[in-house]
Amino acid sequence: MPADYSGDESHLISIALILNVLIVGIAPVDCVQVFSLHGLIPQLACSLMPICEVFGSCVPDVSWKLPTGDEISAHAVFSNAFAVLLKLWRFNHPPLEHGVGDVPTVGSQLTPEYLLLVRNSYLPSSGIVLNDQTKRRLSEVAASSSPHPVFLDSFPKLKCWYRQHQKCIASALSGLVEGTPVHQTVNLLLTMMFRKMNRGSQSVTTINSGSSSSSGPGNDDSSLRPNLPSWEILEAVPFAVDAALTACAHGRLYPRELATGLKNLADFLPACLATIVSYFSAEVSRGVWKPAFMNGTDWPSPAANLSNVEDKIKKILAATGVDIPSLAAGESSPAATLPLPLAAFASLTITYKIDKTSERFLNLAGPALESLAAGCPWPCMPIVASLWTQKAKRWFDFLVFSASRTVFLHSNDAVFQLLKSCFAATLSGASISSNGGVGALLGHGFGSHFCGGISPVAPGILYLRVYHSIRDIEFITEEIISLMMHSVTQVACTGLPKERLGKLKRTRNGLQCGQVSLAAAMTRVKLAASLGASLVCLSGGLGLVQLLFKETLPSWFISSYRSEQGEEDGGSLGGMVAMLRGYALAYFAVLCGAFAWGIGNSCLASKRRPKVLRAHMEFLASALDGKISLGCDSATWKSYVSGFVSLMVGCTPQWVLDLEPDVLIRLSKGLRQWNEEELALALLGSGGVNTMGTAAELISEMQ
Repeated sequence: MPADYSGDESHLISIALILNVLIVGIAPVDCVQVFSLHGLIPQLACSLMPICEVFGSCVPDVSWKLPTGDEISAHAVFSNAFAVLLKLWRFNHPPLEHGVGDVPTVGSQLTPEYLLLVRNSYLPSSGIVLNDQTKRRLSEVAASSSPHPVFLDSFPKLKCWYRQHQKCIASALSGLVEGTPVHQTVNLLLTMMFRKMNRGSQSVTTINSGSSSSSGPGNDDSSLRPNLPSWEILEAVPFAVDAALTACAHGRLYPRELATGLKNLADFLPACLATIVSYFSAEVSRGVWKPAFMNGTDWPSPAANLSNVEDKIKKILAATGVDIPSLAAGESSPAATLPLPLAAFASLTITYKIDKTSERFLNLAGPALESLAAGCPWPCMPIVASLWTQKAKRWFDFLVFSASRTVFLHSNDAVFQLLKSCFAATLSGASISSNGGVGALLGHGFGSHFCGGISPVAPGILYLRVYHSIRDIEFITEEIISLMMHSVTQVACTGLPKERLGKLKRTRNGLQCGQVSLAAAMTRVKLAASLGASLVCLSGGLGLVQLLFKETLPSWFISSYRSEQGEEDGGSLGGMVAMLRGYALAYFAVLCGAFAWGIGNSCLASKRRPKVLRAHMEFLASALDGKISLGCDSATWKSYVSGFVSLMVGCTPQWVLDLEPDVLIRLSKGLRQWNEEELALALLGSGGVNTMGTAAELISEMQ
């Protein structure tokens, strides 16, 4: 460190932690958490990439002596840095989770290119004015390492591996040509992986997948280890693993030998775990491998713990009312099977000891195994949890909880039941006026120490653990709206006596009534809308909110949705339910927009607001003009329009300025037809100078 160095404290922390990562090899999880606290993830990624590029190009016999007297090789430095780099983006998640269509899964954009773009945006040369003190500090940190933008093209070896990783996910493995350097490296790796098997046989052992092979008698361990740079090894790893897995599938390699071979490969170069994960994740999603019977003979058996895991999962999900299929274990039972790639990876992870030495490997392989098992059909994750709880009993609670959440990843019905439980728990809170039902929604977290064992988990905690992995997120909005409407019906039926329903007064700012029961009902309606908006924004972010305004809400109003409760009760209660539903939708829509875009123009997301909001308000204006036929209850439609406009005028006036004057004028005319002159005038007054003339005309007419 130069004596005249004057970088800020965050940059010093970066340097110190990177040195720890490379030399001491601290756990990647701990390192990432520390950098997250300082907002330095993009800068850390940018700092690790050149380290991986350089040390990954060195042969393993290049080493350095540490002050402690120990030596560290180029392979060790590369593996430590590469492991941390991979923790910064979601490389280990199944391909299906990256989403298909216009609304990708939240977080799927977190790639190496994205991290570099974020880092580059903090540079003074990016042209972005940074008014926030934290962002200015991050700008100084980014500029201190390199004042110029950095792109993935600056690291050709890393880029080549990343492209291979993407190619492996997108299509079946291919492209290995016999006699090429990669083919020769594959042969060397296979020989090293199965050296003990080679020694135990007098004949030549051959493992091939049609494109690669390994043959030859056993030799000294050191001579079997390829003296190649890490990047060259990583390029050959998918083909070597494919050859080994194919040999196991055809009975030419025992499952235990496969696990041992994979362990030998990971021990030789720990960074290989990343490519192994990438390959297995892709192969599992293709579904072309035969299942592996976890019978305790060829593969490890989960039978000893499976029934216990099933009981605990049922107990955790007791608060949601979700039923799980039986996990009856048996040697020939379908419940005791795993896809071959998942079985191979699970067997590999089980070979590691639970100690400090293996901690770094498990920190990389553990989350990958959980994601891989969660992406497979039920009950793969409970089986994996059963296998691992036999090895690490102290992880029982965590593994069972992880297994319980996978119920919701494969069934939309289970997700709907979970959402229903969230609404029920929130609206049935004993003291909503003081804590808003949040206590019932979130409970006391998760743990086995509260009641002397695993206890039912609150539905909100479960949803926080599963929402980011739900693949079909578009259906969530419709289900949330359905549950909101059902909740409003329940609130109206239980909180508003029929004889008091006619005493409602409507003002410019919404509902007003002297009845305590009506005020309590409106509190619950707003609470249901708040919960619905929170769930939508949490599940799908900006994309799902945009879909809500442009498609979901217009479709809901156009569809033939009528109040069944109103028909049953002769119309009096039904009219109230219909009106409350409109106000609930208005609060819901405004909150969704506020969460996603903000109420002003300070956040970047607000730039997307005008286009979406104009389309939605054009729909409202066209319906008021009679150009669109509606199928919903007229009371619901009137209360939605008046409620949405009232909230927009009173709470988000900047939104009004985003709209075209013509649309505002048409909306005001529609409101006047409903005798909402004050609200129509307030809307025109918020529209700026372009609507002042119309506002003046309205004032003169009112006088």
